[in-house]
Amino acid sequence: MTPIETAMEAARKRPGRLVMPETDDPRIAAAAARMHAEGLARAVPLAPLCDAHVAALRANRPMRVERARRLLEKPLIRAAAMVACGEADAMVAGIAAPTRRVIEAALLGVGLAEGIALPSSFFLMLMPDGRALILADCAAVPDPDAEALSAIARASAASCAALIGPPRVAMLSYSTLNSGAGPPVDKMRRATALARAAGVDAIGPIQADAALNPAIAAAKGVALDGPANVLVFPDLDAGNIGYKLLQELAGAQAIGPFLQGFRRPVCDLSRGARVEDIVAASVVTLAMAAQPAA
Repeated sequence: MTPIETAMEAARKRPGRLVMPETDDPRIAAAAARMHAEGLARAVPLAPLCDAHVAALRANRPMRVERARRLLEKPLIRAAAMVACGEADAMVAGIAAPTRRVIEAALLGVGLAEGIALPSSFFLMLMPDGRALILADCAAVPDPDAEALSAIARASAASCAALIGPPRVAMLSYSTLNSGAGPPVDKMRRATALARAAGVDAIGPIQADAALNPAIAAAKGVALDGPANVLVFPDLDAGNIGYKLLQELAGAQAIGPFLQGFRRPVCDLSRGARVEDIVAASVVTLAMAAQPAA
């Protein structure tokens, strides 16, 4: 089964609770109704503001109670606080709000997972030959340094574990191990070392062909246990170009982008998402909610 089919099956066995604050959009209402009818998830309404919501915000960012209450008047932020308080398993938003607003709400309400320095995103890529890959970051962090790339690798490994299986992370570069030099290679080398120190099964710097083909890797002096299933790109240019090339030239299905690195899952929908896209994204988000935080 594909990761989407696996997530659907898991959702039917244990339907999760989604808070979807943009209920004015008819696509959200239709997706919520479909998920309820198919036994995939239950959309919970926005809860009345309470002291627990205030405490969730103040735990993530020091502020006065009065300011927290003002911020919680915003549906996105209150929805994020509901996830932090256990009133919902995940938040699905972004159909009417830009990504930066969804990230802002998640930072305030949910907070970052321990050891994660910044939020990032990934695409779930379903290849025509049946393979599934996690590609990051393709949508959120324009020019990550080594520390940011390490955080992206760690969060992406957790996403892979939730959706695909044991992660094998490749830190992509134009150089494999010590075959090249220069600041971009040095950045990926340091990012790999930081990711490995954090417990991530990562190899790099490594070229894309070597990361995906153990025979090519062996010819370049690298022993792989198997092809990488998580590809971490050196910057947003490379990541965005890479996933679109897989779409257009290889016929891959790109699902996402999904936000990652938070204590609990938050889904950032495309503003052009169709009802079926919202359902698929919601089910994937719930699959991540069933896993321990990164």
